[in-house]
Amino acid sequence: MAQVEGRRGVWWGLLAAIVSVGLLSRVAHTGFRLFDKYLGDALYAAMVYVLFRLTGRIARVTVWAAAAMTAIEFFQLTRVPADMLGSRFLVIRACARLLGTEFSVFDLLAYAVGIGCIAVIDHAGSPIGARRKQGPPV
Repeated sequence: MAQVEGRRGVWWGLLAAIVSVGLLSRVAHTGFRLFDKYLGDALYAAMVYVLFRLTGRIARVTVWAAAAMTAIEFFQLTRVPADMLGSRFLVIRACARLLGTEFSVFDLLAYAVGIGCIAVIDHAGSPIGARRKQGPPV
């Protein structure tokens, strides 16, 4: 049980790092669109993966994170998030920013990269991944 709790601490630390770097990517501009726009999108998707992972109740975290990010991106086509920007309530405007207001296939690609990278990290650190690296038992 202590090992599981220790791993949760690692995931919480990773979440804090992802959010910090993601916020930094939105305020510190390099002039290079890949970093200024799509790094934040990839980190946003990685954050969703970690949040699902932290629940400890969801199997196939990669699939669910991808489904959630795809749903959010397609929800932008309804124009509801864009209309939320016009609200007089700060919380609603903040939610609109979190959801995004313009659909982009490139955002979906960035989400796939973010989820793919965090899934590789997750599986590389799992006992199953460690056994695969060692080979079959002798």
